[in-house]
Amino acid sequence: MKTYMGQRKRFSLKKHLPLIHEDFSGVHQRNLYKWLILAPMLGVVTGLTVTAVAVLILKKIWPAVLGYYLHHHWAIIPGLVLGCAVTGLIMQHLTPNPNEHSTEEIIQSYHEHDGAVDMRSFPQKLLAAVTTVGFGGSAALEGPSIYGGAALGSWMWEKLRRFPRFHLKERDRRIMLICGAAAGMAAVFRAPFTGIVFALEMPYKDDLAHEALLPSLIAAVVSYLTLGNFFRSGPLFNFVVSAEYRTSDLLWSMLLGAMIGLVSMAFVITFRRVRMRVVRWSWPHWIKLAIGGLLTGVCGLLFLQAYPGTLVPLGPNYEAVQAILTTAHSSRELLLFAVLKLGATLATLGAGGVSAMFVPLFLTGGGLGIAFAQSVVHSSALGLYAAVGMAAFISAGYKTPLAAVVFVAEATGGHGFIIPALIGAAVAYAVSGDASVSGDQRVYGVRG
Repeated sequence: MKTYMGQRKRFSLKKHLPLIHEDFSGVHQRNLYKWLILAPMLGVVTGLTVTAVAVLILKKIWPAVLGYYLHHHWAIIPGLVLGCAVTGLIMQHLTPNPNEHSTEEIIQSYHEHDGAVDMRSFPQKLLAAVTTVGFGGSAALEGPSIYGGAALGSWMWEKLRRFPRFHLKERDRRIMLICGAAAGMAAVFRAPFTGIVFALEMPYKDDLAHEALLPSLIAAVVSYLTLGNFFRSGPLFNFVVSAEYRTSDLLWSMLLGAMIGLVSMAFVITFRRVRMRVVRWSWPHWIKLAIGGLLTGVCGLLFLQAYPGTLVPLGPNYEAVQAILTTAHSSRELLLFAVLKLGATLATLGAGGVSAMFVPLFLTGGGLGIAFAQSVVHSSALGLYAAVGMAAFISAGYKTPLAAVVFVAEATGGHGFIIPALIGAAVAYAVSGDASVSGDQRVYGVRG
């Protein structure tokens, strides 16, 4: 009897083993478990790279340069001309294409090169970003961080595909590219959710790179924790907010979003036209950037002449974000700051400066939001309108509405204003149409 039962069990097990194997294979057909190894590796490497760039700029170079500029206004223009010219020389002589770098290169790689990034000029481009931002160019650290993380992801795929145990396919290179971009963004802004959402939204104007969700989530968190060992944790731009808002605030948020959508559209179209014209000029790249540095310096000097103080529309401007969020400024001052900040950004990046404009748009939107609250709404809820303005400008300029709202919540601690920020971001996104700072962003399903 026991022998019969044992044979029956073996027969039943033998019969069902293929079914179990089929179910198990179907559930794990995408080999998702490999990302539990690869994504943390990429997160650590990207976190350390971003930390090195952030320490060099935010703790070493920019504080000294900013202090000198504020005490010697005359040094702003020659300092920026020198810094931008050095950037131009690096890009002209040490890279194959001086006009290919930062976020734009990564989006182009995603769509046109299956995620492949030329690593021969990787250190040179990071150095060019340091000279652009460190000497006062109107840009921030998200450009080298996104480029650095994405390039490292592409490089890791190239090295690790030789090992069969990782089961890496051709399409996995694009996944690792986005995964690295998410890790870079998460680290530099100490905002892991922002890194994930921005990287997924970045390639398209109207969709997400869904396939990179899981590895991006893991890499972003690991990268964020890695940088947290060197910088304080918590929101990057913390300010006190109240979760209370009225129905009228939602209506005003719609109006503010519409206004910023129009401003963003005008700025983006102008930027794209200037950038295309500068690229076509036959002048040496370093001369183009020297002219950009000159115009950037003029913007900074004009503002300091009108409003002497510590607020200046130059450099990474993290201290300017904090000043605008926590210190009282007149609407006239904020409007002039916004105009000159956009002008400085146009000059720096339009001339070919190596970085991106996430923080400039974020900062400009915050200034416009507070000016709107003070002069139009006559509201004391300045934080609310700052949050709406920030989210609206990023949403309209980068075509990343979800990332815009998540970034405002994570980077400022303004979680109570998510609903007004969503409304402002959605309206600005719609009003600004397809105008995007990235010429390589695509509408999903449309090729070329």
